[in-house]
Amino acid sequence: MDPKTKEVTHIIVREGFFFTEDKVVPMDLIGSVTDERIALQGSKEHLDELPDYEETHYVPRDAAIDDDMNTLYWNPPVDGWGGYGRYAFYYPQSQYLRRTEKNIPEGMVALAEGAKVLAEDGDQVGTIETLITDPKDERVTHLVISSGLLLKERKMIPAYWLSSVNDDEVHLSVESRLLDRLPEYHPEG
Repeated sequence: MDPKTKEVTHIIVREGFFFTEDKVVPMDLIGSVTDERIALQGSKEHLDELPDYEETHYVPRDAAIDDDMNTLYWNPPVDGWGGYGRYAFYYPQSQYLRRTEKNIPEGMVALAEGAKVLAEDGDQVGTIETLITDPKDERVTHLVISSGLLLKERKMIPAYWLSSVNDDEVHLSVESRLLDRLPEYHPEG
């Protein structure tokens, strides 16, 4: 989502059942949309060519590690006792660091289901359940947020109440007491 224009630019599609991959799909590859289904244009092979949502890279550590430190080794007993004392085992650090990057276009935000929604007064008023978009221009018009553990209460928030959007939280320009007065949202009604 473009946080400035509130336009949805890409969606993340999970592919596979046991070994899943999340792919970044631009909106121009969306064919048709219903309440239950999003049909993509193109073939499955075309989907396989799209970038993964997350990519993991292994980068060398800045400090070199001696080659003989790459195995597990032990020290003599800590208490100086000979038999089965307490041994200290050391595991050397890997020569590489794992870095995971998200493939989203620069300046865009990957807004996820379950992201926190915070009111202007700092209160968490719920989490994002879904986004509602205008089918003509693909802009987010409303957010559906939910709160509560067992009996979830859903509220529909207009997009113009958004003051800032991050990957894991959304800040609103209204106080929590205003949201308390909103009617509960029922998708079928």
